[in-house]
Amino acid sequence: MAVTFIASVILGIIIIPNILFISHKKKLFDIPDARKVHKIPVPRLGGLAFFPVILVTLFLNIALRYTIGYPIEGIDAQQVWVEFLYLFAGLTTLYLVGEADDLVGVGYRYKFLIQILAAALIVLSGNWLHSLGGLFGIHEMSPWIGIPITVFVIVFITNAINLIDGIDGLASGLCCIALSLLAGMLIMKDEYIYATLALVTLGILLVFWVYNVFGNERKGHKLFMGDAGSLTLGYILSYLALHLSQKAETAEGEEYMVIAFSTLLVPMLDVIRVSLHRIRKGRSPFLPDKNHIHHKLIRAGMKTPYVLITILAADLFFIGLNTILAGHINLTWILAIDIVLWTAFQLVINHYIKKNDGGPSYIPLEKLAESEPELAREIRRKEDNMNTPPRQE
Repeated sequence: MAVTFIASVILGIIIIPNILFISHKKKLFDIPDARKVHKIPVPRLGGLAFFPVILVTLFLNIALRYTIGYPIEGIDAQQVWVEFLYLFAGLTTLYLVGEADDLVGVGYRYKFLIQILAAALIVLSGNWLHSLGGLFGIHEMSPWIGIPITVFVIVFITNAINLIDGIDGLASGLCCIALSLLAGMLIMKDEYIYATLALVTLGILLVFWVYNVFGNERKGHKLFMGDAGSLTLGYILSYLALHLSQKAETAEGEEYMVIAFSTLLVPMLDVIRVSLHRIRKGRSPFLPDKNHIHHKLIRAGMKTPYVLITILAADLFFIGLNTILAGHINLTWILAIDIVLWTAFQLVINHYIKKNDGGPSYIPLEKLAESEPELAREIRRKEDNMNTPPRQE
């Protein structure tokens, strides 16, 4: 596993500078606007490296092991192959639609459709939630209930990673934490092939994180992951979390389920809060705004590096808390405690926003047009696209 992780890092070091070079050569930039934090055009194709590196390093590792007579042991090899074939078929479709979105833009309806199809492939591989581990008193579930919930969870996590990708190092940092912990749990369960998948993803992501956080945008060394990267990461993380939750009807399985999904709790809670906020204000939950957790912390007066540290620290706090609580209290109570603490965190941020005169979390579109006309125009354009039926060719 260590060799495969190092190979992933090395391939990342080779490929990412070439993506930067091509992006600048062809002027493939993420252009700043009123909703974005960066002020200088930055390449957004860093995620193009993720899928190829993961594919090459993982399958080359498996092939070499069988070639030298050291096959995968302790697991059902046929089941692993079936799972991975479905997984990488779904990854391919998400990678392609993400790449298209990064280059020319793709409507949200089509992205959702592809995400649902990709989620269905994971279900077909045999990975779906047979139990909620006692959440809301629900233990064993029939396929008619468990499969739709599983598809929803996969799409939800995939979009949560995509939507929290708002400042340098945030989505990639959260994913690095999640992948590290998921890999550790899989190693503890002696499921080394799944741990290898987590580690090769972590390897390429660490290389990207360095460029994303420490790259000098004025010298052309910074890049963003784009949708190709965030969709890839969200899909892999949802698959690994579901895999660890397969035996949630047992006490040990419930603990693994709690910890696995706790690694993704911050982006999931943030998406729920933002969506509910938009609906409460009569806005579509799919339209962009500046109300994500990182936007709020910036409005509260915090500088971007400290915003990153604060959110990563909150993520580690929830993971640590839920790890301690798992196995001692019911999953429903754990979730209730998490929601109370998250709400308290939001109230503290809101207090400092008002104290810092950061403005309200919601601004009517007419008033927004006065202060940030570019963002208002973008929202109006997206509203028009939502209300306009697709053109028939």
